[in-house]
Amino acid sequence: MDPAGPYPPAAHQPLHRRRRRGRGERRLRRRLPRDGRAVAEVADAGSAEVDLAVAAARRAFDAGPWPRWSPAERGRALLRLADLVERDRSELAVTISLEMGKPITEAYDIELRAVVNTFRWYGQLADKLTDESPRTAGDALALVTREPAGVVAAVVPWNFPLTLASWKVAPALAAGCTVVLKPSELSPLSALRLARLATEAGLPPGVLNVVAGDGPTAGRALGLHPDVDVLAFTGSAAVGRQFLRYAADSNLKRVWLELGGKSPNIVLPDAPDLDRAAATAAWGIFFNQGEMCTAPSRLLVHRSIAERVTDAVVARAEALRIGDPLDPATELGAMVGEDHLARVLGHVAAGRSEGARLRTGGTRWGTAGSFLRPTVFDRVDPGMRLAREEIFGPVLAVLAFDTVEEAVRLANATEYGLAAAVWTADLSTAHRVSRALRAGTVWVNCYEEGDLSVPFGGVKQSGHGRDKSAHALDKYMDLKTTWIQL
Repeated sequence: MDPAGPYPPAAHQPLHRRRRRGRGERRLRRRLPRDGRAVAEVADAGSAEVDLAVAAARRAFDAGPWPRWSPAERGRALLRLADLVERDRSELAVTISLEMGKPITEAYDIELRAVVNTFRWYGQLADKLTDESPRTAGDALALVTREPAGVVAAVVPWNFPLTLASWKVAPALAAGCTVVLKPSELSPLSALRLARLATEAGLPPGVLNVVAGDGPTAGRALGLHPDVDVLAFTGSAAVGRQFLRYAADSNLKRVWLELGGKSPNIVLPDAPDLDRAAATAAWGIFFNQGEMCTAPSRLLVHRSIAERVTDAVVARAEALRIGDPLDPATELGAMVGEDHLARVLGHVAAGRSEGARLRTGGTRWGTAGSFLRPTVFDRVDPGMRLAREEIFGPVLAVLAFDTVEEAVRLANATEYGLAAAVWTADLSTAHRVSRALRAGTVWVNCYEEGDLSVPFGGVKQSGHGRDKSAHALDKYMDLKTTWIQL
């Protein structure tokens, strides 16, 4: 789209009116996952645009009103933004569905609901934070105050483009920081629209800036930038490592990482409802086309019930309605693009070559667009790529086990530690297994449940940052001690 059109390359600063271009006036062209047609063009930000956006955020933090507004004022601004997202919910849902292939019903009912709730939750929390006054000797007064950390760079992926953006932007803004948001080059349109809404909500100039560019250029420039104080990233482990290197090579900025997952979903014979467990397993891996870091991509089933549960999952997979993401009846949309589809098909080919049994799917669907049939493999060995590598697609690996101890050992046999689940009717087993699993979140007799009151993040190579809950604010605030001698 034209820079002066509805999607400027940045918000709150006149970057779309500047002729300076870091990449020779290059443009990002986004093609529709549903049919491959070009949908839009936006400015392809380079280091020069990143410099402008960071400079705007720096001025807004050092001299602007946002950090000096009362927490209640900042909270009211976030509540206004939540209301505007709710107002434009249909438009935003269509934008997300078009740019990354998510079914429109899921974009509207799930993603946009989460975005509205996130801005409202942190808007309401903004003035509820408290400082400390530890007890000291009688001739002194100690104060511990929470202060905004400064300029935050938020780098987010394409699979939940606005949900994951809001999980970082909302607490950073509530804390009093200013933000430079870099969406994936595959999903820039919804983030740019969010920036427009932030302007309408009354956020001062420079408080929220959006740069649309790729990782090796715009992302790298943010990682190395000396005026970025905090960088929050959701994405792959390989890129997370790069951001840690960038921080070491620049100003030692804090880097908070939420990375990949290979989440185990353990079903024990005493699960309270095996049919529900199977249905939830199918929903979890095929929701959002499997393009989800917490997707339960490893189904660990006790050998005595493995055939029954696997058959039920296969039946669910084959009953899913695949189709146009803009059709409200569609249950499985398109993969984000041809390149990603090719990578996922490479994992399918590896599963076949290594000896796993393909129960269903494994092939493209349709003659246009990047669609993949929901895929289930069983007889998967723990050493196979299917069991070890994050696929990020609608591909399920089923592994059988004989004992609870073996299930826990298989579950933890991964470099990742983002999420896990266990299905059992025994309260003691539920507690013991949950404690033994190395994961940031463990669900018992459910999957993907929770709300904004609980933190989200992982352990091991799934990263160490926490989104959601009041704990997310810790990433964007500094503790200052003031000692007053009386």
